[in-house]
Amino acid sequence: MLNQSLEPLVRRVMLGAFFVGLIILTWMVLGPFLVPAAWAGILAYVSWPGYRWLLARLPGRPNLTALIMTLVMTALLVLPMLWLLLVLEGELVGAYRAVSALLAQGPVQVPEVVRQLPGVGDWLHTWLSAQLADPAQFEAQVRAWLGEGREALFKVIGGVGRNALKFGLALLTLFFFYRDGVAVIGQARQVMFNFIGERVHGYLDAIGATTKAVVYGIVLTALAQGSLAGLGYWGAGVDAPVAMGAVTALIAFIPFGAPLVWGTLSAWLLVSGQTWEGIGLFLWGALVVSWVDNLIRPLVISGVTRIPFLLVMFGVLGGLAAFGLIGLFLGPVVLAVLMAVWREWLEEQAEEHPGPHGA
Repeated sequence: MLNQSLEPLVRRVMLGAFFVGLIILTWMVLGPFLVPAAWAGILAYVSWPGYRWLLARLPGRPNLTALIMTLVMTALLVLPMLWLLLVLEGELVGAYRAVSALLAQGPVQVPEVVRQLPGVGDWLHTWLSAQLADPAQFEAQVRAWLGEGREALFKVIGGVGRNALKFGLALLTLFFFYRDGVAVIGQARQVMFNFIGERVHGYLDAIGATTKAVVYGIVLTALAQGSLAGLGYWGAGVDAPVAMGAVTALIAFIPFGAPLVWGTLSAWLLVSGQTWEGIGLFLWGALVVSWVDNLIRPLVISGVTRIPFLLVMFGVLGGLAAFGLIGLFLGPVVLAVLMAVWREWLEEQAEEHPGPHGA
């Protein structure tokens, strides 16, 4: 009798161990492809309205529609990156030659008007004077900065597709997400419903709203900062303002990253004797470009997801540190689901234990 009573329990334990082992093996097999699949999922989700629009004009042809959308997204990703890399390759060389020519003229004096800048004048004047005290050392430092900047730029751009294979896998996955996305989401929703119940709808809604808000918020903020910064570069007479604006937009994907570009260019203008241009660009960046980060991103992300912007910023930075470039989007999504669970738990507690006003 004892053995018969234990038999169902033993079967359940063995079945559970089998499924756990199967999940671990599946993770080991599919682990290398999760990042390309995540990129494909994000791209498919944010461009889904375009796919539906095209599918309505090509009814009954999902394969052709998915192929056209995949080719369009490939062009939108690849062509700007190639253009930016080609332009910056020449700009970095030109920047190094300009610095070398300036230093070859002898010791560079920082204009006294820099000291009169409110707030940062004394610090900026002292820092620039210290950097320019030894032209040879400064030239070596500039060479190192340019090399690091070039390496960082390639690393950031390569985060979308670190190599041709992963990038190709992401695009291949994107095609199938377009074609079979509705069926896959429906199956995933059903499986999650069997485990979680009605709560799954709220969680999936939170994931969808957060993904769209984060993508649109980050992209819109970066484009706005890059456009405004490019306008400032053009007004200040910076060489290749369009390319520098594109660099600013790229760096602006990271919160508070844009000042690294316009601040550096402002300092360069001051050092090269273009005092008022440097001051004007610095004020334009501080008063106009940076405020976009404080305005558009909170409105688009926090307003849609009902998540405090501070938490969104932590999600972006923490996700970037934990998962790389894909973490810009995964971090806030994880926190959005956590907030959805937290709000649901609070609502359940309020229903089970109503306060004086809930009686």
